[in-house]
Amino acid sequence: SLPLPPSVLHIQRQQIANSSSVTQFLLLAFANVRGLQLLHFWLFLGIYLAALLGNGLIITTVACDHHLHTPMYFFLLNLALLDLGSISTTVPKAMANSLWDTSAISYAGCAAQVFLLVFLISAECYLLTVMAYDRYVAICKPLHYGTLLGSRACVHTAAAAWGCGFLNAVLHTANTFSVPLCQGNAVEQFFCEIPQILKLSCSDAYLREVGVLGISAFIAFGCFTFIVLSYVQIFRAVLRIPSEQGQHKAFSTCLPHLAVVSLFVSTGLFAYLKPPSISSPSLDLVVAVLYSVVPLAVNPLIYSMRNHEIKNALRKLITGCFSEGIKFLLSFA
Repeated sequence: SLPLPPSVLHIQRQQIANSSSVTQFLLLAFANVRGLQLLHFWLFLGIYLAALLGNGLIITTVACDHHLHTPMYFFLLNLALLDLGSISTTVPKAMANSLWDTSAISYAGCAAQVFLLVFLISAECYLLTVMAYDRYVAICKPLHYGTLLGSRACVHTAAAAWGCGFLNAVLHTANTFSVPLCQGNAVEQFFCEIPQILKLSCSDAYLREVGVLGISAFIAFGCFTFIVLSYVQIFRAVLRIPSEQGQHKAFSTCLPHLAVVSLFVSTGLFAYLKPPSISSPSLDLVVAVLYSVVPLAVNPLIYSMRNHEIKNALRKLITGCFSEGIKFLLSFA
């Protein structure tokens, strides 16, 4: 092969130098006014505590109540774990930056955020698909439910969702952070997001990662299509149930999952497919909060509102804890 011209070699060396000189990234601040920064801190703290409480209660309730040791609630427990992990990846750092009036995140911290976010959100996408299959089997093939979704099958499918998310995260993180960066270190988002990091890359250096993103988008579209087809079959089966009470019971187990999927998909699609003409840093911040924070805090509320089994188990758990607390205090009286 012919040797590269000196000018090209100089450009490549400069790209490598610029990439290796990035030791930290600057995240986009919610506001520059101190009062607004503290307001964002308290707002995020409230959302984060609500997510911790809601998802923590679901995890504890499902784990402690043996009546909830069924495939549907096993997958719900996994979903709560993923939601807790996802919101803990971005919100605490954003809270710390608002509180301490800074926007810096280390190179390693940024890479960790990208890895964990891709890992957890990918696993959640796969898990929501598995949960749709669970509802399909329960309603359309109830006689085969125990065979198709036994305890071993549930563990294997949940492990597959977590494993696929992990492999996806390794692939994206390695691709993203192997691209040379030539456009500074200011990330136009309140957390490290792959599209925003790619904007800092050198010309044409991001095409490899764009290809991987395209493959991931295709897989996500496949998951969404599977969920839609599952619910088409579910609604057809439910409408054939003769009793209105039976229809209501079947719908009550499906609607929370359908609401979570709709919220997850609609906010994500709007974030990445909105017209460039309406894009702005402030709007991008709001949209990012809508798709990366709000669903993770709202999911426990969605699942507990229409689910009588969760409500009853929560009531028993809280009553039991209160009774034990009273007995403990009386023992010192």
